[in-house]
Amino acid sequence: MDPKLQDSENPDAQTPSDHQSHLPILPFTSITLSLPKLLPTHFVSPPKNLKIPATVKIPTQISSLFNLSLTSTPLPPTKSILKSTVSANPLQNPLALNPRRPSDPSNAAGLCRASIVWFRNDLRVHDNESLTSANNESISVLPVYCFDPRDFGKSSSGFDKTGPHRASFLIESVSDLRKNLQARGSDLIVRIGKPETILAELVKEIGAEAVYAHREVSNDDVKGESKIETALKDEGVEIKYFWGSTLYHIEDLPFKLEEMPTNYGGFRDKVKGIKVRKTIEAVDQLKGLPSGGDVEAGEIPSLVDLGMNPTATMSQVKPVVNAPVVGGETEAMKRLKQFAAECEAQPPKETKDGSNDSSSSSIYGANFSCKISPWLAMGCVSPRSMFDELNKSASSSRVSSGSNGDGGMNWLMYELLWRDFFRFITRKYSSSKQQKIAPVTVTV
Repeated sequence: MDPKLQDSENPDAQTPSDHQSHLPILPFTSITLSLPKLLPTHFVSPPKNLKIPATVKIPTQISSLFNLSLTSTPLPPTKSILKSTVSANPLQNPLALNPRRPSDPSNAAGLCRASIVWFRNDLRVHDNESLTSANNESISVLPVYCFDPRDFGKSSSGFDKTGPHRASFLIESVSDLRKNLQARGSDLIVRIGKPETILAELVKEIGAEAVYAHREVSNDDVKGESKIETALKDEGVEIKYFWGSTLYHIEDLPFKLEEMPTNYGGFRDKVKGIKVRKTIEAVDQLKGLPSGGDVEAGEIPSLVDLGMNPTATMSQVKPVVNAPVVGGETEAMKRLKQFAAECEAQPPKETKDGSNDSSSSSIYGANFSCKISPWLAMGCVSPRSMFDELNKSASSSRVSSGSNGDGGMNWLMYELLWRDFFRFITRKYSSSKQQKIAPVTVTV
């Protein structure tokens, strides 16, 4: 035996004092404990001048041990008692410590050990509050996207729930999101299955303490959120929701959602003058994936994996535009910058009567579109990002939120406001328990 681990059998050996141990006076063996191996360094932060003894005295003949005293000369002897349940061989089972997290979020110990970001219709890293918040509030982050089988196949009316072109666009958008996350030191976990089942399994696998996600507006999405909340409640995991699909934030509305006007004109008048929130910059370096669980990233599915026949389905529908449409945030930002440049380079000409001649602008006439709607629908770009980008390319006098001017950029803001109205009104009645629903009117 190593001389350092041997102790004298001399009956006159010195016994611990009363304040060092509450145990009967027994012969003891000196065992060297390497504290860094038992306690992670970020859990132990002793004062600079504190000297921790290299050895701890543990009796060799103990039938029941409840208190283990770790003492140090500079500290009062009664303040270093660590309660633990010790087996017959206490070194076989390291002490499992779960320190309470302080309320100060700036302290690393106050962060979530692991969290999940559930991507839905927010397939972007720019202006993504759920991703940014999870990154700021967690030690490790697991981004997840679920291809829900309930979103594919045939509806009760016999139509495709998701058409082939939309499905291809979605696959490309998810693939681009994975590349953007990988470029920032993270990754995207992709699964095919019901989100409430997959998220519950991943929470258990990595020991996640919270799930971050953006809220959606449709009735099916609201029901899905309720299912996930129920599944995670059993695991004691919190789900944190954010809002990021509209130009105006839902918390900035001058009325409660259940009191929202059912006609566009009333909505427009009430939100007039509301300031659009600033966009959230993309994080350059994201937190790494959780080390626990060793979760596989998973393959991004093909149309066949989603139950579609690419040859048959793609030939059934003719593309709306001649140019190829590539999904993803990268393409969305590219098109947005191009659209802003076109509006700046070709402003409408003013006629003799003071009105604007829209025929000179490329967004009118046969085009009559900014051609960004597919990316906006998937959340590859946010309405606030569009608003910011257009403001960078024009003077404040030409772009104003909620304006219905004739200029191309103001026209786009006018369309985004219409989009807000429909999303808010959908959320209102998806969440409403009212039996009688008033009709939605379009009064301009």
